Amino acid sequence: MIVIDWFAFVQVFIAAFLAAVIVVAAYATGLRLLVRAGRAPVVGPAEFTDAITVISEKEAQRAAKAAAKAARKSPLTDGQKRFALVGAYLSFGVAGAAVLGGLLLIVFNH
Repeated sequence: MIVIDWFAFVQVFIAAFLAAVIVVAAYATGLRLLVRAGRAPVVGPAEFTDAITVISEKEAQRAAKAAAKAARKSPLTDGQKRFALVGAYLSFGVAGAAVLGGLLLIVFNH
């Protein structure tokens, strides 16, 4: 007869759910603070095969120009922008640490 430890199942479910929430929230916060700091990430066009649609070079330049314009119009002072940039890096660090911690648990605690 197979016996299932339902309490252990619930513990793993809650831990996985909380880890996912922490990683997503930290990464989203980091992106938001990065934009507030005036450093919106602009990704250039890439060449892909198959049916993946990519933006053209002209569209990438337009997006970069719009990001630069938004950075110039920011109502934040230089100190506030610097604080937002540090907060963005800290948020990315939290997300990375959560992922690394999960990997270490998987590797060393099996």
